[in-house]
Amino acid sequence: MKKAIETFARFGILLSLVTGCLAATQQPAPKGERMDVIRLPEPRRQSNVSVESALQSRRSVREYRDEPLTLSDVSQLLWAAQGFTGPEGARTAPSAGALYPLEVYLVAGHVNDLATGIYKYRAHGHELVRIAEGDKRASLASAALDQDCVRNGAVTVVLAAVYERVTKKYGQRGVMYVHMEAGHAAQNVHLQAVALNLGTVVVGAFEDEQVKKILSMPSDEQPLYLMPVGRPR
Repeated sequence: MKKAIETFARFGILLSLVTGCLAATQQPAPKGERMDVIRLPEPRRQSNVSVESALQSRRSVREYRDEPLTLSDVSQLLWAAQGFTGPEGARTAPSAGALYPLEVYLVAGHVNDLATGIYKYRAHGHELVRIAEGDKRASLASAALDQDCVRNGAVTVVLAAVYERVTKKYGQRGVMYVHMEAGHAAQNVHLQAVALNLGTVVVGAFEDEQVKKILSMPSDEQPLYLMPVGRPR
């Protein structure tokens, strides 16, 4: 009897340990964010396309072939938007006071080796964090006044801003600084798209609150740009 009790006790301890380990690995992710992290390929720093050539060729492209992007394409586009370029945190776009108010999202619909869904770009690790599953391009297009370019792009890069990061230092003038920075980042994406033989267009006509809901944006983030990207027709 004593042996049976000891065996049962040891089993109870083991069961508690296993249950505890499972609980530790099944903790819910923060609301609005799933901790599915995808490390992006290292972006290249050189290509055969000059800055001058990219500027000459840059056009707004709204019609795309039904063909996928590669994960390397995505890596380059996001790095161009807000990637790190120096050990002290310098990025590809200038920022007033080096305060970096921009947040970058990727709405992925047709990318090789990347599941459809909504992702947030983390510049520090050059990685994506998945925050929603499934193809959300149609929903985003609906929020963008039913623009086909948003529906048909392989991906859409979304630039959002946390104004308070800048206005707490520069006051109301910081709003203008944020908008200037968003323009720098959007042009970077445009020029990188040209270098990749891709097309994109800046979309500013959308319902802000719908976009925020689709992307599960925190309350302090405001969407500024939608940039659908695809292979031009």
